[in-house]
Amino acid sequence: MDAVISSTGLAKTYGGVRRVDGLDLAVPAGVVSGFVGPNGAGKTTTLRMLLGLIRPTEGRAWVLGTEITKPHVYLSQVGAMIEGPAMTPALSGRANLDLLAVLGGHDRSRIGETLQLVGLAHRADDPFRSYSLGMKQRLGIAAALLPDPKLLLLDEPTNGLDPAGIVEIRQLLRRLAGIGITVFVSSHLLSELEAVCDHLVMIRAGRLVFQGPTSELLARQLPRIRAVPEDSADLPVLARLATDRGNPATITDGAVVVDAPATFAGELNREAMQHGITLVELAARQNNLEDAFFALTGSTTGDTGITTLEAAR
Repeated sequence: MDAVISSTGLAKTYGGVRRVDGLDLAVPAGVVSGFVGPNGAGKTTTLRMLLGLIRPTEGRAWVLGTEITKPHVYLSQVGAMIEGPAMTPALSGRANLDLLAVLGGHDRSRIGETLQLVGLAHRADDPFRSYSLGMKQRLGIAAALLPDPKLLLLDEPTNGLDPAGIVEIRQLLRRLAGIGITVFVSSHLLSELEAVCDHLVMIRAGRLVFQGPTSELLARQLPRIRAVPEDSADLPVLARLATDRGNPATITDGAVVVDAPATFAGELNREAMQHGITLVELAARQNNLEDAFFALTGSTTGDTGITTLEAAR
């Protein structure tokens, strides 16, 4: 699969601080690709370099086969929304898009099509200031679609949205990929990316920690089994039963958490019964991006700035 975005050793330094540190990117065509990392990891800086808005300190990068030193060659085929849409509050959604089409030299006949695509046709003539935050974000994406792009770059499009708004954006991104647009979307909201992305680029402190299919990353992590004994005094014994069989176990919040195949849950239950331990809870949870990211970085939610959908509610 051809890469629509690629780079070698891409780096950016501000005031002596390495914001992006030697990124080697390979973003495939025709998919929704997630760009995940904590706030301040270098995601927005990377997107700005790809759009030719700032120059890299080191390294090289290509967008749609053209080096980023020549943005005028490829920008007509790229749509972008960086740090939220900038619209005129008093104008309607349609009028805002009309103004942007004129200023950008885009085909104005595409306005109706883009409004329909983002689900705003029924509110097209209402003023922008009356839109919900989710609607404003969708209008920003509509503006990015005016050039009829091959590639769409979106920076935190769900930032500040409630769960319903997040679902709306997620569904929109899948529709865009379905009509052949490659979407490269940055976010620190892991649940959002897990639900929508075929491919992931994970960074921390400007450095690449993973790149590849989402399914490949999830397959690396063992499921997590949670076992809660009726008597908390049995926690150490229960943990030892797991570790004695080669499965790492920790005691957390009144439960034993075991990294093991889901089939081990039955074995653990039998061993517990044989040792006179009654379990009041036994469940195997499948892998998610939160587990994978923290395993790769050796960190926790609190020290990364990474957020799950539940934490965002």
